Amino acid sequence: MTLPPIDRRRFMVGSAAFGGGLLIGFHLPAGAQEQNTGRPKDFNSWLRIAADGTVSVLVPQSEMGQGVHTALAMLVAEELEADWRRVRVEDVNGAAAYRNTFLVKEMLTGGATDENPSIFSSTLGRLAGWIGRFAGQQVTGGSTSLRWLHLPLRQAGAAAREMLIAAAARRLGVPAGECRAADGAVLHEASGRRLEFGALAAEAATLAPPERVRLKPPSEFRLIGKAVPRLDTPDKVTGRARFGIDMRLEGQLFAAIAFAPTFGAGLARLDPAPALGLRGVVAVVPMKEAFAVVADNWWRARHAIAALAPVWQPGPNEALDSAEIGKLMLAQLGDSGSVVHEQGEPGKALQAGRRHVEAEYRVPYLAHATMEPMNALARVGADLVEVWAPTQAQDGARKAAAEAAGVALDRVRLRTTYLGGGFGRRSESDFVSHAVSVAKAVPGRPVLLLYSREDDMRRDFYRPAAATRIMATIGADGLPSAWTQKIVCPSILARVFPPITWTGTDGTAVEGAVDLPYDIPHQRIEYVRDHTPVPVGFWRSVGHSQNAFFKECFIDEIAAAARLDPLALRRRLLGHLPRHFAVLERAGAMAGWGAALPSRRGRGIAIHASFGSIVAQVAEVAVSRRGEVRIERVCCAVDCGDVVNPDTVVAQMEGSIVFGLAAAMHGEITLAKGRIEQGNFPDYPLPDLAAMPEIEVAIIRSGAPIGGIGEPAVPPVAPALVNAIFAATGKRLRSLPVSRHDLAA
Repeated sequence: MTLPPIDRRRFMVGSAAFGGGLLIGFHLPAGAQEQNTGRPKDFNSWLRIAADGTVSVLVPQSEMGQGVHTALAMLVAEELEADWRRVRVEDVNGAAAYRNTFLVKEMLTGGATDENPSIFSSTLGRLAGWIGRFAGQQVTGGSTSLRWLHLPLRQAGAAAREMLIAAAARRLGVPAGECRAADGAVLHEASGRRLEFGALAAEAATLAPPERVRLKPPSEFRLIGKAVPRLDTPDKVTGRARFGIDMRLEGQLFAAIAFAPTFGAGLARLDPAPALGLRGVVAVVPMKEAFAVVADNWWRARHAIAALAPVWQPGPNEALDSAEIGKLMLAQLGDSGSVVHEQGEPGKALQAGRRHVEAEYRVPYLAHATMEPMNALARVGADLVEVWAPTQAQDGARKAAAEAAGVALDRVRLRTTYLGGGFGRRSESDFVSHAVSVAKAVPGRPVLLLYSREDDMRRDFYRPAAATRIMATIGADGLPSAWTQKIVCPSILARVFPPITWTGTDGTAVEGAVDLPYDIPHQRIEYVRDHTPVPVGFWRSVGHSQNAFFKECFIDEIAAAARLDPLALRRRLLGHLPRHFAVLERAGAMAGWGAALPSRRGRGIAIHASFGSIVAQVAEVAVSRRGEVRIERVCCAVDCGDVVNPDTVVAQMEGSIVFGLAAAMHGEITLAKGRIEQGNFPDYPLPDLAAMPEIEVAIIRSGAPIGGIGEPAVPPVAPALVNAIFAATGKRLRSLPVSRHDLAA
């Protein structure tokens, strides 16, 4: 594969200050600064080759267990022909070229697969690139890391390879065509001579970059597509890895925080004296909606909070109640909404139809519940603000730190640690802002602010609650001819990036609904924005998490009304989409679809495309006479296009299934008198080992463009589970979590 000519104004070669090494960089094709000035700050460094031969891949994406550091390093090492044993990863941030413009485009265009483009792709696609240049930030999310960086990083590795070969050929006095790179060295096979990359790095840095580079075809891959051990595993196994919660510096202090009990409430009065008299307590820091205690260890800070008696100014949301929120959402299904997708004549088709199916579904707010609660380490000096944070959003974290400290952005230095789970929660920067605000009270001292589990659960940016009504008309052949849907859901983007909602809708609220894959000629999707003041944010798979549940459960209801097998109906409706069809068939075959099962056991199927990948799952459940649900197995087939590390793909499918099952079985955030009722895992249970099903994953290598893997396996889990429960019991569940329903015989 040969890419277009390299724009030398967007390519940087340099001799680094660490000892005659080679520094290679690219300005991304969709970068934030189209008018490049040629100054180093306008370029993004992607790899360094040190004089000792160590290859450092410079990665702007956060490692939160998804294996992104290893996958991105593999892309560079593959084209560079590096010795994998000498490849390292460094976290970097701060340059314009690290801005993930791909994610902004993804939000604008709906993120559909090429096989089934979203309505947003056709209406807003031309604006996406332009908006992305200005709105992009360094952020890890939307399963975009590999989709965004796989070509630039491969190109960087290939360019470095050619420059090293040219340097070796010049030193050996032979044509470059007689040399090749392999295992961290350049070989001249005719003479048997070999030059290590480290010995060539300084000389290669003096050469001009190649006009064009050749990318290796898959037949030549030695790393990409293979199961490669992850680079972060050894340190995580031995305990050398440093997450945010592990950070320790000389003279470090610790802080605990207490928040107002309801959203929108503020701190009216606080007497710090009772806490300041306790052992180890250094400071009490009041803030607008919270206060913190700083001490010589976290446990003392936490206990000192209990000694204080804050007076909270009542906010406007003291009466918030989950039951009332649910009623309001259902009532809004009768309101006029913004039509976000329409094809054919759905109104006429519904009126003309003889058989109709109609259903309403609801899902609750959900917390992220990352294993590592929110935390950040901050030190505020006279001229510099330093932050160590497990963040998904480096630009957002730096901005939040600057605003909290009252300094210019260039006075903030951020270092990204490992993340103990992200799931979208760490794309927010509230915890960084709070950490810097606390550190200001003890200038020059590093302070680690750590939320308790209760703080974390009750001060989240939740997956939105949502409700929908879907209606369909079934023809004489049993196939749906019309599909109309109204979705009521709060807007995430109205808070995060309001300009994107100028059309009256929120792409994240309707994603997975507007790009209905089924061959239904008449369709209309409407959106009604709910304004309930519960803070909402990006949750793993975002709007796909609820819209897949709505869509795939309703398809099963259509199958039941038409007296068709659920898999057979999907086959008939997906014949025009070969990738979807292949994934569906593989999942069904893995599960033994159609084979007889004992009484009170059932299988359910669901398929959903998101983030450039297609996933189908079959859940098999057993439901006891007392209504206890046992998930026996989940069979998962995934087509994520080109595969970088298959072990990572399998791990992400497995992890996503567990994540999705936890939410579907027990997950819900509820409010009473304005307060979040859940505070810890007894209230928000996660599955234990005894409850885990057998999980089988099959990867379909279609050769399609690379897709995401961190999120696409979450959406099909809940509908596959609920459809299986219907098959086992005959009871149709139209709301989550499952634990709210009586399934006793």
